[in-house]
Amino acid sequence: MDYIVSARKYRPSTFVSVVGQQNITTTLKNAIIGSQLAHAYLFCGPRGVGKTTCARIFAKTINCSNITDEHEACNECESCISFNENRSYNIHELDGASNNSVEDIRSLIDKVRVPPQIGTYSVYIIDEVHMLSQAAFNAFLKTLEEPPKHAIFILATTEKHKILPTILSRCQIYDFNRITIEDAVGHLKYVAKSESAEIEEEGLTVIAQKADGAMRDALSIFDQIIAFSGKSVSYQQVIDNLNVLDYDFYFRLIDACLQENTSDVLLLFDEILKRGFDAHHFISGLNSHIRDVLVCKDPATIQLLDVGTKTKERYGEQANKCDVNFLMDALEIVNACDLQYRVAKNKRLHVEFSLLKVARILTEKK
Repeated sequence: MDYIVSARKYRPSTFVSVVGQQNITTTLKNAIIGSQLAHAYLFCGPRGVGKTTCARIFAKTINCSNITDEHEACNECESCISFNENRSYNIHELDGASNNSVEDIRSLIDKVRVPPQIGTYSVYIIDEVHMLSQAAFNAFLKTLEEPPKHAIFILATTEKHKILPTILSRCQIYDFNRITIEDAVGHLKYVAKSESAEIEEEGLTVIAQKADGAMRDALSIFDQIIAFSGKSVSYQQVIDNLNVLDYDFYFRLIDACLQENTSDVLLLFDEILKRGFDAHHFISGLNSHIRDVLVCKDPATIQLLDVGTKTKERYGEQANKCDVNFLMDALEIVNACDLQYRVAKNKRLHVEFSLLKVARILTEKK
C-alpha cells in the first residue's frame, strides 16, 4: 500500500515551502549566507507549526556542497541525496521523550566527538527536549556550551518554560508562530489542487479553524474529509464530518432576536440540542458570532474576521441590521451566560433564559 498521509507527503523540503514562518526561515537563510552559524538553537512553539521540519531543512542546507542561488539545498550532491533517502550520517534525530536519561545523553556526547564523513557539520536534532530529566540536562550543559567545531545542536520543544535557564542561555531561541487561518487555507488549496480534489473555500476555512494554528492537524483533518466525501467536497459535508455547528444557526438566531420572535429562538436552540451539540459549546460559539458581527460594523476591522468570502459578506449584511448598543447588550448577556454555565443547576433553562433576554433587548430599550 503506497498511500502517504498529506502531512508527510507535503512536508516542506525547502525554506521557501515552509508555511507561515517567513521571519524564522529568512533569519536562518541569512545566517547560512553570512556563515554566522550558532552551535546551539532552540526552536519552540505549538505543535504542528514546523519546528522539526525547519530543523531538518536547516541541517540539510548547511551540509549541502552546492547551495543554489536562492540559498536552498541543491538536492543533487551526495549529502542531499543521502538525507533525502534517510541514510545521512551527518544528521542525527533524537526523541527527548524516550531518550531522557543521563546514559542516553552520555551516549550522545560520545557520538558528538566523531567528525562527519560527508559535509561540514554533524547536526543533532533533539525533539521534545523538555522531556529530558534534570540530571540529563546537567550532563548536557558542558557539551552544549563548548561542542566541537563540527557539531550543531537543534533543540525543539512545545514547552519552553520547562527547560532550565542554563540551557536557554546557551542557545539561540526561535519562537514559532501559530499558523494563521489565511496561510492554512492557502496551503490546503495547494494540497487539494495537487490531489485533484475540489473543496469549497468555506470548508477549507472550517478545517483551518478546527486545526487551531497547527498545519499538521489541518492536513490530518483534510485527509479525513477526503476519505469521508471523496474528491469533491462541499461546505456542508465538512461541517457534518467534523460535527461543527453551522454559521447559519447563529445568523438565524440573531435575526429572530432582532424580530423579537421568542418562539423561533427557543425552537432553534432545541434543534441545536437535538443535533447533539453541547449547550455550552453553542453559547461559546454565539459569543464569538456576536463579536464578529460587531467587528463588521466598522469597515476598518472587517479584516479581523477569519472566515471565507461568502460568510464575510453575510456578516456584513447582518451587521447592517444590528445597532451597536444591541450587539453590546447581547454580548454582555451571552458572556454572563457562558461564565455562569458551569454552576447552573438547570443548564437548558439557564441558556434559554439568556436567549430570551437577548430577544427582548429592543423591547427593553423602548
